[in-house]
Amino acid sequence: MPTLAFPRFEPQVSEALPAVTPVALPMKPATPSFAELFAAEESGLLRFAVGLTGRREVAEELVQESFLRLHQLGDAVQNPRAWLYHCLRNLALNHLRDHRLETPLDPAAASPAEEQLPAETLARMEAAGMVRLLIAELPPEDRDLIRLKYHVNLKYKEISAQTGLSVGHVGYKLHHVLKHLADALRRAGVEGSGG
Repeated sequence: MPTLAFPRFEPQVSEALPAVTPVALPMKPATPSFAELFAAEESGLLRFAVGLTGRREVAEELVQESFLRLHQLGDAVQNPRAWLYHCLRNLALNHLRDHRLETPLDPAAASPAEEQLPAETLARMEAAGMVRLLIAELPPEDRDLIRLKYHVNLKYKEISAQTGLSVGHVGYKLHHVLKHLADALRRAGVEGSGG
């Protein structure tokens, strides 16, 4: 049987390879420290708690308790902002249930913000807080669509230009995000004005 001979290929290097320059990869955004989170979220949480309880001193205690509980959990909480609002809502509802028979010692000394709010106003404030909580739990791209449409008041065409999505896809995504929020509110027991 004849032996087959294959030609030998020698690598030929005609020029030196260029030096490789390191490329900086985008870093994962650093999670804010507990102090930074407190500074960023305290005033919003306080407004939310005052809206639920009607009393500033109670709201301050509940916000402190929420932050204390978050601190105890450490890094176990994935979305600290949403967790804080959820925890604060539960604490406020527990407080209202446990203290529903209490009346202030001197009602004339209470400021208007500390007076008991009508049930309808309280329900509206709770619903608004729940919407904020649910929006905080959305994926970032869905939160951006909500922000661009309802906070910046852009038209679908303008949102399309900013996000790179087609106009039809912007409408499709917003429809499904709003439907998801409505379903989540319904599951949480928050109904619209129509019942």
